[in-house]
Amino acid sequence: MAGVAIVGSGPNGLAAAVTLARAGVRVRVFEAEPTIGGGARTLPLTEPGFLHDWGSAVHPMALASPFFRDFGLADRVGFAIPDASYAQAMPGRSAIAWRSLERTADDLGRDGRAWRRLFAPLVRRRDRLVESVLRSMLPPRHPLITARFGARVLLHATRAGARTFKEASAPALIAGAAAHASGPMPSFGSAATGLMLATLAHGDGWPIPLGGSQSIVDALVAELESLGGVVETDARVTSIAELGDVDAVVLDVALARLPGLVGDRLPDSASRLLRRYVGGGGRPGNGLSKVDFALSAPVPWSDQRLAEAGTVHLGGTAQEVWAAEREVTAGRPARHPYVLLSQPSLFDPSRAPAGRHTVWAYIHVPHGSTLDATEHVTARIEEFAPGFRDTVLASRATTAAELEAHDANLIGGDIGSGFLTLRSMLARPVLARRPWRTPVPGVYLCSASTVPGPGVHGMAGHLAAKTVLRDVFGHPRFTGSGDRVGGANYD
Repeated sequence: MAGVAIVGSGPNGLAAAVTLARAGVRVRVFEAEPTIGGGARTLPLTEPGFLHDWGSAVHPMALASPFFRDFGLADRVGFAIPDASYAQAMPGRSAIAWRSLERTADDLGRDGRAWRRLFAPLVRRRDRLVESVLRSMLPPRHPLITARFGARVLLHATRAGARTFKEASAPALIAGAAAHASGPMPSFGSAATGLMLATLAHGDGWPIPLGGSQSIVDALVAELESLGGVVETDARVTSIAELGDVDAVVLDVALARLPGLVGDRLPDSASRLLRRYVGGGGRPGNGLSKVDFALSAPVPWSDQRLAEAGTVHLGGTAQEVWAAEREVTAGRPARHPYVLLSQPSLFDPSRAPAGRHTVWAYIHVPHGSTLDATEHVTARIEEFAPGFRDTVLASRATTAAELEAHDANLIGGDIGSGFLTLRSMLARPVLARRPWRTPVPGVYLCSASTVPGPGVHGMAGHLAAKTVLRDVFGHPRFTGSGDRVGGANYD
């Protein structure tokens, strides 16, 4: 085929496909699994009538991503945006990150002023911050806000950050968001994750796509097909040689899969590139073990305010979250695990039959673990919602090893393509203005292994596609009609 072959139908692969197709390029997407979407699929995992997000469930980047804004995602997909973006379950009174910064600060009492001082400048300039973070840092698009964010990250990358607050709630809120990043805590990578997610919580909120994450994928595919693009499922690619005569190949795959796909076309020097890949200094990230529940009733939270949050972190204080994540990073399951829980059916009735509910939850586990987390997650929820067991109609556990079996990108159950560190945020996989190029001419990478890293934002795919347009099709500035998404240029 003439045109571009894309391997992988995750959000980044589809974003690349849409960007190329809008520029008039013929595109064909190859997906190994029977269903499209990669980590953004929605499937009937438990009982009839219950829909569960197989991978990502809540999307803080969906309405903030420059690509999705220009794509018009909010006009194509319905979103529920809870007033409480997320909560940290704690004994007694839990901590809530409301969409309103002022309400959150008021709730934090003595720490309200410090919370406001920390986040108000970031929230006011969040569009510029997101634009800077979700692209190559060479050079920063908005140096001032990037530097301001970086200074806050450096403080909260150590225990000193928690000491800027007088009480436990505020640092627990930051730690709960920070633990979305797999790896040691506190650290630069976890602090950057936590502060960015908390900033978005006070901006566009943490949206829940109506009908499940699959609705985002379906919107991308609908646009691609309207432009003549093609998606093939059950089409596993084991070598790019199978793709025939194409102008370029874009791989929405983990970097570790690159050598097997390109074979002897990978130069010897590329092995050094792979060793320099700094997703945690070359160390694979922790895995996750997930449990989906079908419930007869909402989770019976002791603190009823937790029912107002789309996402609930079950981890206790910042120190308890750090301790749990340190145990996992040391290679053993946490005795009192941090649980990341989403309760989408409270905001999207389409996820379950009338009066019924779904819960999506996971814990971090050692890389490649075969641990079934059902009891670990259930017991943790029971601490904050006594009687939860009695509401469970059915559950489905997916181990870290099983995640990889159904999505080859999730090696060992690692959803972040390695530990998130300072180096891996700047050099992903290498420090370059266009890090989506590989050492093989005509082959590009657009997965979470590349800038800007994990998350459903589509930017890695979009930016990789723009690099292809420049390198292969001679669009130096993307100023021709049809070769820009929404008219914006994020190169």
